[in-house]
Amino acid sequence: MNTNTKLLILLNSVESFFTTWAFMKAGRMEPGNILTGAVFLLSFFLYRHISIRLSVKPFVYTKNGRRTAIFLSALFTFLYVIVDYPHYIETLTNHFFQAIVLSAVFLGFFVCFYKLLLLLFSYSGDKETLKVLLYAPEGRRKIRHLPMLCFFLCLLCWLPYFLYQYPGIMTPDSINQFEQVLGMIPYSNHHPFVHTMLIRLCYRIGFLFTSDMVTAISFYTFFQMCFLAFSVFYLVETLDLYQIRQEILLLVTAFYAFVPYHAVFSVTLWKDIPFAAALLIFSCSMLRMGRQVQRAAVAAFVLSGIILCLFRSNGWYGFLFCVPFLLYYYRGRKKIMYPAVIGIVLVSSIVRYPVMNSLHVTQPDLIESLSVPTQQIAKVICSDRELAPEDISLIESVVDMSHIKNLYNPTFADNMKELVRAGNPDYLAAHKGDFFRLWLKLGIQYPADYLDAYVNQTYGYWYPDSFYPVADGEGISASDLGVSHTPLIGGPVIVKFKEISLKLGSMVPLYSLLWSMGIAFWFLLFCVGNAFVRREKAKLVYYLPSLALFLTVMLATPVATDFRYVYFMVFSIPFYLMTAVIVPE
Repeated sequence: MNTNTKLLILLNSVESFFTTWAFMKAGRMEPGNILTGAVFLLSFFLYRHISIRLSVKPFVYTKNGRRTAIFLSALFTFLYVIVDYPHYIETLTNHFFQAIVLSAVFLGFFVCFYKLLLLLFSYSGDKETLKVLLYAPEGRRKIRHLPMLCFFLCLLCWLPYFLYQYPGIMTPDSINQFEQVLGMIPYSNHHPFVHTMLIRLCYRIGFLFTSDMVTAISFYTFFQMCFLAFSVFYLVETLDLYQIRQEILLLVTAFYAFVPYHAVFSVTLWKDIPFAAALLIFSCSMLRMGRQVQRAAVAAFVLSGIILCLFRSNGWYGFLFCVPFLLYYYRGRKKIMYPAVIGIVLVSSIVRYPVMNSLHVTQPDLIESLSVPTQQIAKVICSDRELAPEDISLIESVVDMSHIKNLYNPTFADNMKELVRAGNPDYLAAHKGDFFRLWLKLGIQYPADYLDAYVNQTYGYWYPDSFYPVADGEGISASDLGVSHTPLIGGPVIVKFKEISLKLGSMVPLYSLLWSMGIAFWFLLFCVGNAFVRREKAKLVYYLPSLALFLTVMLATPVATDFRYVYFMVFSIPFYLMTAVIVPE
């Protein structure tokens, strides 16, 4: 055994020690727990294997690969530790020992993520091996019309949920939109006006043929199911154009057909569902045009882009963020793509402003987009920080400060928003500059409070170990509209099957990763890093819309753990992973 090998073994031992320390704290294990020894041995032999593998895969251990792994490892470690760290030091009072423990845990997680990323990059960056594993051999017999079969498989698997939840799941948000459909309340863009009009169109068609409100609502629900299934069809067909093996295409379809929250969401009347489908279609159209610009792909690009801009407010701002990058990326095809990109912006602008204004559609109020800064200011007040008299006067011009401590919820901003609406929101709108300066001033004075408030407000979307209910919607919320849950199938067997299928996501290891918003974000970050490792930076444009939309959620989310707000990201997981390993032509 030469000196280099001995040093490497010593280094792997030290790395395994800190990794064990990190897992001990994260797993709430006592130091004497036998599992700490098991973690150490597993870490040591894993790191030895990785060291050996990297020696035969030199394309990974380049400066570019190491830098990417270092950056992502530091980011993943920070995202994990910033939420969980209070548990690591809860029994310590001495700041010196707290610093030692936190440093050791940070180092342990960093080493773990760094090694694992290098290992994953050694597989995802091995293009020659991937060609053999991913691409169908020439002359191999294929299943005819596989994308269409995948479309019908999704509908078939979702059908029991449609029949059980007939005519669809309607929460208070859905009821509000249905009241607009019936003309009971004025039109509002708080829930996207265009989505409301789509519900109205399907409802009117259904009512024309059936004269029954419940059945008429089901027309929209079934349309939404078909649109969601079409987006899966479009993804499978896109991957089929790249000659991906059909076994993999069936595995991709299984994610949509058999993971039950897709079935539940397919029959839930929320704008987030068609929005997620539109993002997948938009992303796939760009992937198709990476091979060849075709009219059908351009049409899908434009139509799905308009839906993105009109079906959620953050979709509009996310797309505007993407515009300069899209124009740069498509500069070589400007005759076709520039009119497409600009056309999306123009059509969306016309609908959002002159059309909605002419129809007297009410826009969301200002406070709706200020969830994060409102929570941060409330956190400062609840922490009894010192405020200048003029700052107190400014705040009290809008809200009664005596209610803030009782109503403040670190993970839910609606309490603060309703307090503002009950106060003087017009004053806030008229003095936006003053409140911006107040927010900035308090942030400089009390950055720890701001960071704590922001983490509590957003952690569910980027922290991979938080629990929250997923797809727990049921029936139709109580109202006097004359519609109610009218199941076409039922009984204890159906009910129990639904309960078990949804509970498995919080019980079964590995499978439960598909139920985590934070993991979906980490998947996306890994794919972005993989594009750098493989020197395929052109692929970054495929992830750009998702990253832009995620950023808008991080800037304005009203609740820390609402799965539907980033359902678009979870729905696109197969697209991210497949795009990461596809070899460009």
